[in-house]
Amino acid sequence: MIKKVVSFLYILLILAFIYIPIFLLIVYSFNEGKTIGVWEGFSFKWYEKLGSIKDVVINTFSLAIISAIIATVLGTLGAIGIFYSKGKFGKFVNVGSQIPVVNSEVVTACALVMLFVLLGASNRSIFGLYVGHIVLTTPFVVLSVIPKLKQMDSSLYEAALDLGDTPFQALWKVVIPQILPGVFTGFMLAITLSLDDYIITATLSPLGYDTISTAVYKSIALTTAQASKNVPTYRALTTIIFVITVVIVILMNLRSNKKTNRK
Repeated sequence: MIKKVVSFLYILLILAFIYIPIFLLIVYSFNEGKTIGVWEGFSFKWYEKLGSIKDVVINTFSLAIISAIIATVLGTLGAIGIFYSKGKFGKFVNVGSQIPVVNSEVVTACALVMLFVLLGASNRSIFGLYVGHIVLTTPFVVLSVIPKLKQMDSSLYEAALDLGDTPFQALWKVVIPQILPGVFTGFMLAITLSLDDYIITATLSPLGYDTISTAVYKSIALTTAQASKNVPTYRALTTIIFVITVVIVILMNLRSNKKTNRK
């Protein structure tokens, strides 16, 4: 009995450590004033001012979605190529694809800057920023797709070839449908990583181009009135993102439970 109580309190403590700051942020997103800790009355004031940061939101989500689509295509093709590669070459490529996952983002950002400089290109451009996010997220797509390839019945692909399909037709009709859950997982993971990234974005983005991560940092770090006035607005934006995330997780769990019950 004591062991169960201790375990419950331990889990509760961890959840409190994770979620209390978020709930505090949500509560003060409805505060009339700017300062956390000083309640000046309930208000939707900061939600009404979300239009002032619409360019930042558009930059963030367009970067995340476009780079995630490209990373998903490259990562899926890469995972298929790695899976069907034989011998030492396949193992070498497989290990090489995992290094960026554990590699520090600072190293990736600095390496890309050096590459652009060597090529004579600008190290701060929209193109370079998209390349950076694709480089960051593609290995995670590979890691999401490969387990699905291993779970797939390999004889299905060979059967499609025996029945007259070309390798491309067999890939499109047989392999892709089998690994689609892994592809979707990789796509969502790529979007999440892109939305959350700060180091690569801050290093490669053109001057004046901000995403949510860089804009929030500037708003908190800079002491100018122009920068600090947007801090409460980002609390409102963060609250909306958190609520949308919770709804998505709940819907996915409900769908998963329905599938489980049907089985």
